[in-house]
Amino acid sequence: MRTLDTPVKQIRRKIFTEVAKLGFESTDDTLIHDIESIPYNIVQERAQYRESIYRERAVASERVRLAMGLSLRPENKAVHLTDGVEASNIDEKYYEPPLMQVIPSACSACPPNMYEVSNMCRGCVAHPCMQACPKGAISMVNGKSHIDQTKCVKCGKCKSVCPYDAISHKERPCERACGVKAIGSDELGRAQIDNKKCVSCGMCMVSCPFGAISDKSQIFQLAHALREGTEIIAEIAPAYISQFGDAVTPGKFHAALSALGFTKVYEVALGADIGAISEAHHYAKEVATGNLPFLLTSCCPSWSMLAKKQFPTMIDNISQELTPMVATARSIKKEHPNAHVVFIGPCAAKKLEAMRNSVRSDVDFVITFEELWGLFDAKGIDPAAMEPSSSLHDATAAGRGYAVAGGVAGAIEACLKEYYPDIPVHIEHAESLAECKKMLTLAKVGKLNGCMIEGMACPGGCMGGAGTNAPYAKAAKALKSYLASSTEKLPSKELEEIELN
Repeated sequence: MRTLDTPVKQIRRKIFTEVAKLGFESTDDTLIHDIESIPYNIVQERAQYRESIYRERAVASERVRLAMGLSLRPENKAVHLTDGVEASNIDEKYYEPPLMQVIPSACSACPPNMYEVSNMCRGCVAHPCMQACPKGAISMVNGKSHIDQTKCVKCGKCKSVCPYDAISHKERPCERACGVKAIGSDELGRAQIDNKKCVSCGMCMVSCPFGAISDKSQIFQLAHALREGTEIIAEIAPAYISQFGDAVTPGKFHAALSALGFTKVYEVALGADIGAISEAHHYAKEVATGNLPFLLTSCCPSWSMLAKKQFPTMIDNISQELTPMVATARSIKKEHPNAHVVFIGPCAAKKLEAMRNSVRSDVDFVITFEELWGLFDAKGIDPAAMEPSSSLHDATAAGRGYAVAGGVAGAIEACLKEYYPDIPVHIEHAESLAECKKMLTLAKVGKLNGCMIEGMACPGGCMGGAGTNAPYAKAAKALKSYLASSTEKLPSKELEEIELN
């Protein structure tokens, strides 16, 4: 579904565009009216996707609140659409966890995990489904197979042997996409997120065909700050390649960001280069010598959260090096101490990483590529039509390669072979939270000692993140060409001398 430009994507883009316009154009006198107008601008004469125009506008209203950084309204009492807007109308970080939220009025209450016989059943004589069922849950009712859900253990053996493929496996798309099993049901059968388990990767959000799950945004606050002429510097994740169309070169993308109001643009891959060298040193000094049994990379915030929540004994094995986002932000603020820094990337979980208290992030705003497109639309900027400005030369191919699964481990391995040629290197990587969990389980029982382990919550790595615009396969191919054209392949040792504390 993510490879298609679905109505869900189109609606989200309209919402982001309208909310960005609020930040760019609304005054204190018009803000409330302008907010109230958005659901009517989005849903005009009749409903297209819901049973009534009223429900469709109700859903749009909740999307507006989340896009402004506000919480969803409770269902059991009257709360105005603009309630709390005063607290949101500031040029500062504004996220109140939880980040991922289910919009109740948008959720279709999909049936939870179950197997069900469809009308394709022909009531055959062999009854292989009955023979295969280990619990005797299948019987013949009116000449057709019937599954007793009280006995069914969801093993799927009946489905695998049916010659007519007449047994369907019903499963919530959001639940299937969640690698940490954080999706359950409320009392009305609608999806509900267990925030104790959730690691904010956003895979549930991009997998829901009803668009019923969304995250909070800072797009309104950022647009407001850009309008005020605040010194704002963008740091862009290497996954930006191809996110805004094939014709958008790095030079055109840089020009589009400048037209939006950013005073300077840096590559987050600079921080990745710094991290790759630091991680190589850490591996050589700690893992290769046996001081640590293994080392977990820390670039992906959802991977780190998974390790800390479900494998707390491994906290000391998580790298303490700064993530590329934070390392780049700190290097920016060394040169521009009064500037605001905006991380622009593919990741929803970075929004919470920027706000954590344990490590100073120096990141003032986080927006995704999807949200950035809303900012471009609000200002009428077409990146493909821009005259190229100065290109981006902050980083090497190694740091830019962090955008895809295996790229972090590959960069660290290359640095180790360059700077520690006599040390044997053992690298493992996993992508998707389900695979990451398996990898952590193996490490816990001592199966991966001596390894550098990279985990990426999103399938394919950052380029498969929840905030991307382009299909993963297309984006990954474009990145490969970009890496091949990079002037520098590996970071120099001089980067390790940068002081970022």
